[in-house]
Amino acid sequence: MRHLSRGSKFLLGMFAAATLSASAFAQSWPNSTVTVVVPWPPGGPSDIAARPIAKRLTEDLKQPFVIDNRGGGGGNIGSAAVARSKPDGNTLLITSSAPIVINPSLYKKMPFDPSKDLIPITNLLRVPLVLVAHPSVPANNLNELIAYIKEQKGQFSYASAGSGTPQHMTGELFRSVTGLEMTHVPYKGSAPAISDLLGGHVPVMFDSMIAIMPHIKSGKVKVIAVSSEKRSELLPDVPTFAEAGLPAVVSYAWYGFFAPTGTPKPIIDKINAETLKIMKQPEFQKILADTGSDFVGDTPENFAKFVKDESVKWSKVVKESGATVD
Repeated sequence: MRHLSRGSKFLLGMFAAATLSASAFAQSWPNSTVTVVVPWPPGGPSDIAARPIAKRLTEDLKQPFVIDNRGGGGGNIGSAAVARSKPDGNTLLITSSAPIVINPSLYKKMPFDPSKDLIPITNLLRVPLVLVAHPSVPANNLNELIAYIKEQKGQFSYASAGSGTPQHMTGELFRSVTGLEMTHVPYKGSAPAISDLLGGHVPVMFDSMIAIMPHIKSGKVKVIAVSSEKRSELLPDVPTFAEAGLPAVVSYAWYGFFAPTGTPKPIIDKINAETLKIMKQPEFQKILADTGSDFVGDTPENFAKFVKDESVKWSKVVKESGATVD
């Protein structure tokens, strides 16, 4: 075996020192308050995942994990703030999929590049979307609804929680697959969209199961179909789009944990391990059950692949539907 040169020994020494330094840093992290940015207004679906995670991380790691709701720009403003922050593990992001895999294709100019500026840590929730209608709509299943929309000859609209949201893009996927003429009516969140649906101002909307379930249970809306691959245990009598004849309409609103690129790998792995531990606890298991989500905790590497695949999928939907930011 040949002896290593002095230069090679120096480089190996530097690498070993850097590895030990990163590992030691991860062991001492966190040593101050950690800010978890949620790029949406308080009370939204992202909070449903973020707040219990932050609470348990605070308890388990003995440092405050503070939620910072920074809404605006379809999730871009808060997400960009995290992307530009110091990669020391003290600023993290919990968000829906919109600013990560939809907005880059939908917005002409993005304030950050999700694929380069953020590191995926783990998926937290994956929630099916539901197509619901106002009781006045004369349709009780998907085939009847499609026939009714065709009869309107372009004078039909659907509501969503806002441009670029999974709700909007699922509507565009549905419109693209069926060839129906439908006008998108974006709202600033699920709550005002649901309010107008209940008031009969819009005929149908796509929304996450989290937000719309109370109104389904009260009978104030008709449920047409769910966008999951299989029927939801929360709505066992409601068919999937595939069962109703549209296998291409599969969609989820998912919520994930991210850190700025450059955050040391040992810290990413530590956050991942601590978060997965929390997700397996009864408190978070109940959240999964209540939202119709399967357990989706994963390794950073697998989650990164999932995010990449989702980016490709929604980029194609945006292109084929011609969707734009309203």
